[in-house]
Amino acid sequence: MTIGARIRLFRQQKGYSQENMADMLGLSSTAYGDIERGKTDLTLSRLEQISIALGASVQELLGDALPQPQTLQPDLLQQLRTQQLELEKADLELEKLRLELAHWKRRAEELALLTMVQTLKTPSMEQRPKIGF
Repeated sequence: MTIGARIRLFRQQKGYSQENMADMLGLSSTAYGDIERGKTDLTLSRLEQISIALGASVQELLGDALPQPQTLQPDLLQQLRTQQLELEKADLELEKLRLELAHWKRRAEELALLTMVQTLKTPSMEQRPKIGF
């Protein structure tokens, strides 16, 4: 397996696109793609930059051992857990707002009913006995 193919494998397991990697390395997408395709000879400093961006050692990128998914994905799992907690929090907040809306709707209906009852109980001017002189 070529070093470009190994870099591609590590990148894909991290969930990065070529554009993401190019941005992290300060390269154009084309220049980064050339690295993965083996069209560009890598300098040691560029290989170190790539290893840092991928969270892998230079030896892992150069070696024969394939990357272990569990070593490359804990940060992805943590992000998923965080997003799941944020979704659950948003769901709870939404439910709280629904309950509050229902409360205020009931209060408005009660107030409207009370106002209507009071209006019906209060005699109008025409029904009051006239006090004359």
